[in-house]
Amino acid sequence: AGAASAIFFNQGQVCCAGSRLYVQRKHFDNVVADISDIANAMKLGNGLDPSVDMGPLISARQQERVYGYIEKGRESGATIACGGEQFGPGFFVKPTVIVDVDQKHSLVQEEIFGPVLVAIPFDDEADALRMANDSPYGLGASIWSNDLAAVHRMIPRIKSGSVWVNCHSALDPALPFGGYKMSGVGREMGYAAIEHYTELKSVLIKL
Repeated sequence: AGAASAIFFNQGQVCCAGSRLYVQRKHFDNVVADISDIANAMKLGNGLDPSVDMGPLISARQQERVYGYIEKGRESGATIACGGEQFGPGFFVKPTVIVDVDQKHSLVQEEIFGPVLVAIPFDDEADALRMANDSPYGLGASIWSNDLAAVHRMIPRIKSGSVWVNCHSALDPALPFGGYKMSGVGREMGYAAIEHYTELKSVLIKL
C-alpha cells in the first residue's frame, strides 16, 4: 500500500513521486498484483469529494503528455498491468502499472508527473542500486524492507537527497529537502536552508 501511495498520491503530480519500483524478483509478481488491485479499486472523481481516491490531472495538456508516455510503453512492447485508459470526461488518467520496461526507456528515465508506476525486478542489492542510481534525477527514494542491515548498506549508496525507509515523502520541517544531479541545487527546510542564504568567510591570524 505504501508503494502505491508513493505514486498515486496527488495523481502522481509530485516532484518526489515514487514512479519507479524495483522489486526482488521472487516477490515481483505478487507485489505487482497487489499494487494493481489497489489501483483498480481506487475511486476516481471530483478531487474535493472526500470519498474520492484520485482526482483529475491539472490540465488537458498534462493528460495528453501522460497518455503519450503510456503509448510509448505499449509501442516498445511493455505490458500494461492495469490502468492506462481514459476515465469519463475530464483530465483523468486511471492509475497505471507498467511492467516489461527497459531500464533506459523514457518511462524510467524521465519525470512523467502522472499516476504511472513502472515496476522492474532486481536480483540482488547491487542490481537494485545500479538501477536506482541510473537516473538523471535524485530527489527522493524509499526502501521497503525489514532487513535493517541491508537498509543501512543501501542508504549511503543511493544517490538521492532524501531516503525514506518503509514510507515515502515523509517531510519534516527540521530535515533538509533537496536533490542530487538534475533535481536541483541547495536545500529547503532545516538548518541547511538558512545556510543557503549565508556566505562562508575564512579567517587566518598569524600570531
